[in-house]
Amino acid sequence: MNTLYFKLAMMPMVIGMITLVSRKWGNKIGGIIGSMPWVAGPILVFFIVEQGTAFGIRAIPGILTGVVSLVGFCYCYAFLSKYLTWLPTLLISYGAFVAAALLLDSLHLSLWSIYGVAVLSVVAALRYFPLPVAGIPPLERAKTPKFDIPFRMLVATLFVLAITALAKGLGPTWSGILTPFPIITSILAIFTHYLQGSNATITILRGIMIGLVGFTTFLFLQAFFLREFSIPVSFLLAFVVNGLINAVAIRIW
Repeated sequence: MNTLYFKLAMMPMVIGMITLVSRKWGNKIGGIIGSMPWVAGPILVFFIVEQGTAFGIRAIPGILTGVVSLVGFCYCYAFLSKYLTWLPTLLISYGAFVAAALLLDSLHLSLWSIYGVAVLSVVAALRYFPLPVAGIPPLERAKTPKFDIPFRMLVATLFVLAITALAKGLGPTWSGILTPFPIITSILAIFTHYLQGSNATITILRGIMIGLVGFTTFLFLQAFFLREFSIPVSFLLAFVVNGLINAVAIRIW
């Protein structure tokens, strides 16, 4: 019951914070902040608390598989946002996520292999990521939808509740794969696409991609840290590494 209360209290605050950061400091910074382990980290904690440390560690390769699938989602959404409205773009991009997840799961890659694939996929995607179209001004909607932040909070919270509730039945691999499912990313992409257009959407998704190398490393390190340290120490150490990698990645990309 205590973990349920924590889920209900934490996720709305996280989504609200990311939304406000994006509005204050721009889409690129919002994307980078949004890519940090605000959802995957707590879900991993809930796996450990509710299913045991061994379950959490065994879920990590699956989570990294989900990261590669998330790269496919971001690239697909950024590319299609130039040509389609948000709904078909979202559905096709979800299809890209699922296809990548099924393919990688069938390969049964080791932890080190899937980490390498994840890092290389992020770097390659950034190298060829769609660029904003020059000369197209941003959309200017009359107003932001009245209940957009509460809606974002609700969707993210329901997702965390669903994944952690289904974890035992899904097993560590698919619980892990679904952990990085683009919930926050979808929320950011949809609202940005609708309110500001394709160029702003590409910018925020590129920001998310820039942050994924640090995010991927955060998850990878948990497979080792959790064997030696408590959850708070493991997460703190990896979070510091995540932040340092993001600081470097911003300068490179």
